[in-house]
Amino acid sequence: MPVTELDVHTSDGVMDVHLHTPPAGRADGGAPLPVAILYPDAAGVRPAAHEMAERLAAEGYAVALTNYYYRYGPFTFDITTAFVDPDERAQVMARMAQADPRLVVQDTAALLDLLATRDDLRTDKVGAYGYCRGGLMAFTLAGALPERVAAAASFHGGGIATEEPTSPHHRAGDIQAALYFGIAADDRTCTPEQQKLLIAALDAAGVRYELEHYDAPHGFAVPDHVGAYDEAAAARHWEKLTELFARELR
Repeated sequence: MPVTELDVHTSDGVMDVHLHTPPAGRADGGAPLPVAILYPDAAGVRPAAHEMAERLAAEGYAVALTNYYYRYGPFTFDITTAFVDPDERAQVMARMAQADPRLVVQDTAALLDLLATRDDLRTDKVGAYGYCRGGLMAFTLAGALPERVAAAASFHGGGIATEEPTSPHHRAGDIQAALYFGIAADDRTCTPEQQKLLIAALDAAGVRYELEHYDAPHGFAVPDHVGAYDEAAAARHWEKLTELFARELR
């Protein structure tokens, strides 16, 4: 599957992005490819994230896999132990906290401006999707760039509706995109109370959305998340994601 490495110049440096495209290049007889922004989970860009980008690209999309940790230097950890070992967990949580969604929105706007210079891509209405911390990014983008985001999906996203004034649910009234939320079972990062905040805000704003509960743990959609990955839930998430994007981005 073709992959192009992009350097996206931002106010804070250069964000590295991998653009995955289908083997045949343009879709629909030469029409520009619809663009989807992929925000990986807390573990960041790695083989599993590339695998997930390739899978959607095979459906006829240009998938931009973003390294939203670029400001803070190289960052890798073993996802099988990161949330078990206290010291490693502390490092991961600190790095996650540094990845401010508001800065990620600025970075993504710069990415979209770069992609808009290409005639083989369609950037007037894009999709965004993410996992864990990346789910928060995708939802945030829908409210921050409503004129550019036509669809957004969050899978086992954390912190998507909180009491904090910066919580993205407060911008529900700005959202024009269709949304999908895949909620993990007993997820401490997306509690029933937080889900109530989210639903109330989306309903009050008249946002088009679907919220679905999965009988699977946090991390169910990510293939290298050992102990959490659930094959049936992952298959369901792909079905819902491709359905959303086919409806809203084509």
